[in-house]
Amino acid sequence: MRPAGLLAVLAALVLAGCEPAPAPDPEPAPAPPPTAAPDSSPQPPARDLTPSAESEALRTFYRRLENDLLVQGLLRTDGGGPDTPYTDAMLARNFERIALFDEYVSDGSNLRARQTESRLRRWERPVRFGVEFGARVPQDQRVRDRNSVQSYVNRLARVTGHPMSYDESDPNFHVLVLTEDDRRTSAARLRELVPGITESSIRAFQTRDRGWLCLVLAFSDGTGSSYTRAVALIRAEHPDLLRLSCIHEELAQGLGLANDSPAARPSIFNDDEEFGLLTSHDEDLLRILYDERLSPGMTAPVAMPLVRQIASELIGGGAS
Repeated sequence: MRPAGLLAVLAALVLAGCEPAPAPDPEPAPAPPPTAAPDSSPQPPARDLTPSAESEALRTFYRRLENDLLVQGLLRTDGGGPDTPYTDAMLARNFERIALFDEYVSDGSNLRARQTESRLRRWERPVRFGVEFGARVPQDQRVRDRNSVQSYVNRLARVTGHPMSYDESDPNFHVLVLTEDDRRTSAARLRELVPGITESSIRAFQTRDRGWLCLVLAFSDGTGSSYTRAVALIRAEHPDLLRLSCIHEELAQGLGLANDSPAARPSIFNDDEEFGLLTSHDEDLLRILYDERLSPGMTAPVAMPLVRQIASELIGGGAS
């Protein structure tokens, strides 16, 4: 999840990460990605396509938010550079906090912020991403967002070495781009996409708090550690960069990087919002997560000796 805390009228907004939640779900075999998927999103009668006043107000709010962050020098898109060095020891520590801790827990009816130790979780089966748009999302935005997701999926596949594709015909990682009007009527669709989804997860998708920018819920098999399905929510009212930032964070977190860390830099898994898009550091986190020497269900004491070895291989030793 990615909430924002409003301080001094947009002067310092804090955005956070997502929380995967477990649920059983068998999956079929993968299919090849389409070159140009037709838009099959539902279209209501023309009279219903006019955005509500609430949706328009959110669009204005998020445009101001993006501008405010950019004025502060945040939402960087350069992926890190000489001003953001990190060592293998730093990378390993950040991995432990981001991949082996959870940021949110479910109490059965709601998701609550609470840092808790977890186990390593990731996808073992191929991941098939597909974008689904709310009926009120403009066509030109659909083209941009679909292209953004397809390009990003290719990048994630290269970085992780794990089978990933864009496949709207049979996705198991659903990316929902919804306006406020679409989102409030999404419960039935969520139940179709994730049979047995909890009410707390549905409520998280339907929150009226404009501080929640985007979120992802990943669902695991009976072991609780191997993901089989995920659903991400991207608010359609976001301007282009903020929307792309949500796509980068939620899709990566839905692969198993569930937490945030204030020590992670350069990283999108940090509440300070310095970086808006996946960084070189974050690519290394994903390389570690999908290294064949690790496996779902590992605890920190078991995983961390291997994590430190892999981090050293990736970037070499250095001061901690």
